[in-house]
Amino acid sequence: MPLFSYKALTANGAVTTGEIDAADRPEALRLLDRKGLQPVNLRETAAGAAAKARPSKAAAARQDEEEIPDGPIKLKRQEVVLFTEELSDMLAAGLQLEPALKSMENRQELGNLKAVSFKIRQIVRDGVNFSAALRKVSPSFGPLYCSLAAAGEASGALDTILKRQAHYLKTLAELQSRLILAMIYPAFLILAGIGVSVVFVTTLIPQLTQLIESTPGGKIPLGAAILIGASDFIAKWWLVVLLTLAAAAIFLKAWKDNEANKPAWDRMKLKFPLVGPVIASRFYVQFLETMANLVGNGLPLLRALELSRDATQNRSLRAELDKVIVQVGDGRSFSKALIRSGTFPPLLIDMIAVGEQTGKIDLSLRRAAERYDKELDKDLQRIMALVMPTVLIVMAALIGTMAYLMITAIFQTIQNIG
Repeated sequence: MPLFSYKALTANGAVTTGEIDAADRPEALRLLDRKGLQPVNLRETAAGAAAKARPSKAAAARQDEEEIPDGPIKLKRQEVVLFTEELSDMLAAGLQLEPALKSMENRQELGNLKAVSFKIRQIVRDGVNFSAALRKVSPSFGPLYCSLAAAGEASGALDTILKRQAHYLKTLAELQSRLILAMIYPAFLILAGIGVSVVFVTTLIPQLTQLIESTPGGKIPLGAAILIGASDFIAKWWLVVLLTLAAAAIFLKAWKDNEANKPAWDRMKLKFPLVGPVIASRFYVQFLETMANLVGNGLPLLRALELSRDATQNRSLRAELDKVIVQVGDGRSFSKALIRSGTFPPLLIDMIAVGEQTGKIDLSLRRAAERYDKELDKDLQRIMALVMPTVLIVMAALIGTMAYLMITAIFQTIQNIG
């Protein structure tokens, strides 16, 4: 079996050296972990290299069992949430990052997260930041997640920021689940409305047209004529309409995915009805929580603003934070810089100003974050409450208008016959 010489730190910080037998380097690192040693240097001796040329079958089988897939690992949202919760709990309990990842790697029920934990731990052990390791290992963590992790590393509050991120991901998943459940009945109504409209267009309207045309002096009412014209147009040009809508959707996606157009698209999203206030409230909550954690852990205000800006995905809001950073760097107070930006609400600015006056800006930021978190929850509940009535009103107006026009045309035809 190969022989490795090591230099490591004990639990009390003392330096120790020695040699250890292991099948390979990962096995040697695991054995040192079990002994409570933090390796500083680990290399294979000359005797170990000679033994490595004749590996045993057991060592080869063990290496196959521990094989980790190459390339980025795709995770489900629930797996990301589980990874974040597990890691934040262990970091909050006092474990260092590498032992915490090692503990997750040894768990039996984590599935893909074992491979993710192993790869992140190996990258972190080589001196790479945790946020950079997340980007390398899995695209499922996303830019926002990695940016917040970088802010947590810089402030020493990685466990707190990961816990908030887990809460955000769980809230998002719960919102999507509630939205799907709330849309089941409206979706049924929409399908029923489409079916009724198809019956109107393909069967009832042609029969009504024949009835009116066969009646002496029969004249199609204006509303019915518009309905019949629309029916004929759709029946004749439906493929062109469908292709036009598909082309418009493709063009819109290509336009908003263009890097030069992303700032304009982000500005447009902030102005959308219902959705815009939710995006803004979510930004305020994330910005205030990140700032509170960074400032509360001793980072200078300017550095905290830079990290918070990097964690902001909306380019329009990021540009506003750039203006604030420039003004704070020139010596202006935080609250005055927010006022000159013109983007942030007065209540938020007032709460920050109170924190500046009392010298407890981190507490003021945290209180403001809690307030806007409640506002965000109210906005989401308002949207969920408006979904079903909106669908009902639209479908009732559509079907009711078609039925009214047809009934009016039928009564007029009966009068002409009389």
